[in-house]
Amino acid sequence: MKTPYLFVYGSLLSGFKSPAYEYISRYFLLVGATTVPGILVDMGNYPAAVPAGDSSTLIKGELYVIKNPAELSWAIGQLDDYEGAVPEVGETPLYRRDTVPVTVNNETVAASIYWFNGDISNKPVIYSGDVIAYLLEKNN
Repeated sequence: MKTPYLFVYGSLLSGFKSPAYEYISRYFLLVGATTVPGILVDMGNYPAAVPAGDSSTLIKGELYVIKNPAELSWAIGQLDDYEGAVPEVGETPLYRRDTVPVTVNNETVAASIYWFNGDISNKPVIYSGDVIAYLLEKNN
């Protein structure tokens, strides 16, 4: 069974106010800000996250929970499509959905996350783990 929780760190963050966030807010309720172990990189047009072997590098993001559990499969299917996790025949998925433990408000839950499924060699690392702060600094 899929987890009703979703961890986001890029264009799905509330701070982006993008059309993708509008979708998230329609089907998911913000639980709170949190972090997960991982490495965040700048791919140019979007951020990408990969798991870290240890917890010394954290990705800042937000935890969401599905509003209507009956809509979970459909909502996650739409996100899989948005994230390129279900490619056309013969293509490699851009991201892969996985499950990670996330702690927020003194509770740990299993949450879906979209990890980048490609090569991050020679891409700038976002050392703060915070994509919004990084983009604000980069664009000033």
